[in-house]
Amino acid sequence: MGKHRDKMREDLVLGGFARATSMSYMRYARAFVAHFGRSADELGTEQVRSWVLWLLTVKKLRPSTVNLAIASLRFLFTTTLGRPEVMRDIPRVRRQHRAPDVLSGTEVERLLQASVDIKQRAIFTVLYGTGLRVSELLGLTVTDIDSQRMVLHVRNTKSGYDRIVVLSPRMLQLLREYWKARRPKSALVFPGRGGDKPLTRMAVDKAIRKSARRAGITKKVHAHLLRHAFATHMLELGTDLRTVQILLGHRSISSTTRYTHLTEARRLTLRSPLEVLGTEQGRILG
Repeated sequence: MGKHRDKMREDLVLGGFARATSMSYMRYARAFVAHFGRSADELGTEQVRSWVLWLLTVKKLRPSTVNLAIASLRFLFTTTLGRPEVMRDIPRVRRQHRAPDVLSGTEVERLLQASVDIKQRAIFTVLYGTGLRVSELLGLTVTDIDSQRMVLHVRNTKSGYDRIVVLSPRMLQLLREYWKARRPKSALVFPGRGGDKPLTRMAVDKAIRKSARRAGITKKVHAHLLRHAFATHMLELGTDLRTVQILLGHRSISSTTRYTHLTEARRLTLRSPLEVLGTEQGRILG
């Protein structure tokens, strides 16, 4: 990146990008420049297309990952270098949209019960009980817990907007038990081993996979799956879509509608139109 590195970092700060997003953008921009071994000033559309194809066909990265790399280059060329024409004909990679896997309520309960470590159980409980992203949870501080109003303050979010989520009595009780048992010497609710830095996402995913195996859950479980479960279960309990959008911190309602997919609880309440043909109810079909 050379002379452009510091400017791009400053541009990201000025743009209000989340720390994790900024780090990803810088990483992919450096990788792009290093791939060709030339200054970014000497690279253009042809090199971008070549690199994107290489990521897809040789590195075999997922479309979502490649799209993140493309976004980083779009920022580099458009904002930092002032050359938006470079990215004008570079499309996002189309990806197949699949309904996310969802844990049932029973599976969530089994997962929590299988978490023998109280810190891990507290982490999983907060993730499921609030729908927080892992990065948001790991950034929680003690002052973010408002036991008087029974809410959690979520800061430094992906969208850039702070929000408030509900702190349930069961969650608060477990957090108090965890705090009493561990007495973390940190402002962070869930510090890492050093005590002054948060846990890593990798550590949380590793812990949840172990608990899932212990609980006999065969689905591919990762920490973000608890966010999926929260959103889906909230909708199944009758919460309106707009409220779920706010709780999840989605900027666009379209990001929330993915959770309106056909889940087990909804499937059981549906009837085929075949079953009402020739009946009183079937008259509304004409």
